[in-house]
Amino acid sequence: MKIASILQPLRGCAFCPILVLAAGLALSGCAGSPLSSSSSSSSTAEGLLGLHANAAGGQGSRELTLPEKKIISDAVDLSIRDPGSAQFRWPQISVAEEGSVNYCGMVNAKSPYPAYNGWQAYIVEATVSAGRVSSAVVGLIAGGKDVEIVRKMCKKYDLDPGGAG
Repeated sequence: MKIASILQPLRGCAFCPILVLAAGLALSGCAGSPLSSSSSSSSTAEGLLGLHANAAGGQGSRELTLPEKKIISDAVDLSIRDPGSAQFRWPQISVAEEGSVNYCGMVNAKSPYPAYNGWQAYIVEATVSAGRVSSAVVGLIAGGKDVEIVRKMCKKYDLDPGGAG
């Protein structure tokens, strides 16, 4: 299952980062959850987010185009305050012609939660059409002490959120 369908009911929720982490922790003890898209019986936060090992699938990676950056930043803007002042780090994205691609990045922005202000790591599910990102939905964004949770999750699945600071 893709992160968009899992997290769609939470869009606009003021407590989304906390709810997503809590859901991942709550489900981590369950086996064979229908929310997990992996074939293993583990239902961790990684499964909820639909992250897969070797996300590039051996196809490599590429730089995002300006229109693709706009699509992703528009999705991330929904989770931050004062989007006009946000500064993004743009790691490469996995090459794909069609379908969904998970993408991790970093944004320096104000959060609805003051403890998360500053560099925040995020994961988006991007829809790719004709080899280009056509839409994106944020799966998880976290800053403060929790930024490392997202960064480690991204790195575990060969996705690079980029450096902070």
